[in-house]
Amino acid sequence: MQAIQRFGSWLTKWFTLVVIVWALLNFFVPETSAWAKSYTNIFLSIVLFGMGMTLSLNDFKRIIKMPLMVILGTVAHYLIMPLLAVALCKLFQLDGMVAVGVILVGCCPSGTSSNVMSFLSRGDVALDVSIGLLSTLLAPIMVPVLMSGLASQYVDIPAGDLFKTALEVVLIPVVLGITVHTVFGEKVSTITTALPAVSQIAILVIIGTVVAVNNEKLFTRETALILPVVMLHNLCGYALGYLFSRAMFKLYPSGFRYAQQKAITFEVGMQDSALGATLALHAFAAHPVVAIPSTFFSVWHNISGSVLASWWRRRDDKYQIPADSHDGKRPAKVA
Repeated sequence: MQAIQRFGSWLTKWFTLVVIVWALLNFFVPETSAWAKSYTNIFLSIVLFGMGMTLSLNDFKRIIKMPLMVILGTVAHYLIMPLLAVALCKLFQLDGMVAVGVILVGCCPSGTSSNVMSFLSRGDVALDVSIGLLSTLLAPIMVPVLMSGLASQYVDIPAGDLFKTALEVVLIPVVLGITVHTVFGEKVSTITTALPAVSQIAILVIIGTVVAVNNEKLFTRETALILPVVMLHNLCGYALGYLFSRAMFKLYPSGFRYAQQKAITFEVGMQDSALGATLALHAFAAHPVVAIPSTFFSVWHNISGSVLASWWRRRDDKYQIPADSHDGKRPAKVA
């Protein structure tokens, strides 16, 4: 088990680089992961079952203890990212299934990677986890509702399929994981130590599958704008998430402090792109190009999140800003 833990730690450290290398391999040798197209929902279910096994009733108690911040953070996520996706599609004149893919990743809940970035930046990890949990549990409802309202201009949205798939791969595995943790308690601790490695391997399979089934369409005239749109989507998500948290700080300064502002910034700007890719491959099976934005997002937001978290940490160290700072401002120099 220690070997698995060491491998998991190594994979976490180099995950972004591994994703890029893995994507290139599947681009040039699509047979590597093409076989998994029909099983991406199973791999994502494994990820979310593992997420559920790391949760306990205390995670739900945190939501009850800080309901305003958790609810507002979740609302901000489901408001900013979908509308931003629509705006970028209009700005870059994206159409058809490419636009559907961009909007789909925008409608997804926040990704688990945001928890890591919040921790690295010394943000409020508890708040980050709580917002991520609530947005994930709401995904079976929010994704089909938002897609029906925002993407139906491009194609008939299979809301029923989106709901069914999201229910099967999100809600049921998470609830099962929480149940296992609740029933068996510390007995599952040995298993949970291996979950980071298992989850990351499952996400790699999903990414590899999307690249494999789209290897002839990744770099065409139809998809040329996806990468810059995805990058802007993520970066603008960070910016708007931060501005939202700063505005809330003015209204509720004791709740939306510096650490909470970091958490909300990452929770708004980072998406569960693995879910987006899985939903795309199953609900829009005839149009695998819908999954490309989610795949690009998966690679990019790990890069941008790491850079932002490192910048935030270096800034705090440079100006000696404590993790529990009220507003994140530099301490006044003593004369």
